[in-house]
Amino acid sequence: AAGLVSAFQSLNHRVLSCRYSTGRGNPRLIYSPVKEEDEWDHPPIIRYHNFLSDKEIETLKRLSRTKVCLRDCVGLGNCYFITDPVVSRISQRIADVTGLDMETAEILQVTNYSIGGHFKPHFDTQMTDVEFGGATVFPNIGVALQPQKGSAVFWYNLLRNGQLDERTLHAACPVVAGSKWVANKWIREQGQEFRRPCALSEWV
Repeated sequence: AAGLVSAFQSLNHRVLSCRYSTGRGNPRLIYSPVKEEDEWDHPPIIRYHNFLSDKEIETLKRLSRTKVCLRDCVGLGNCYFITDPVVSRISQRIADVTGLDMETAEILQVTNYSIGGHFKPHFDTQMTDVEFGGATVFPNIGVALQPQKGSAVFWYNLLRNGQLDERTLHAACPVVAGSKWVANKWIREQGQEFRRPCALSEWV
């Protein structure tokens, strides 16, 4: 399966770029820009390198271990919802790089996949490197993103006209070796009316 994904991805290769971003002039990022890399262009899928520090990652993992697993995450993985001052700082950082309002966003969700853990296809930050497996795949566009400790990946699930962008259907491949920790921040469209205005055309 991994070979098929790699072959499919190579057929759809794009000439993409990376840069230092200040989040459109955000004061908190002017003197400390983030490393931003285009993983795909249509739809835009962006990876932010070194988004979480090792200390923040260990804090999130420690907090997760003190929580009761609330539900199985559409597959084989344990989910935890975390509230803590470190989460508030991470949420502010997400707001800085995306330009979106976090007031209507959901609580940070931390998920742990052990060997065999996976996430079935669904519409939705990497906290670990994985020895083998665990890629996030977008089957409708042939993209596979390997886990990279400390990085964050961002995309819009909705088009500007409010319709679901089916190109962003994605899933987490099974972990073959090692363990995978992921933190998800679901940002609602409500409250973003002035930050990401709607448009009549679905392709805008």
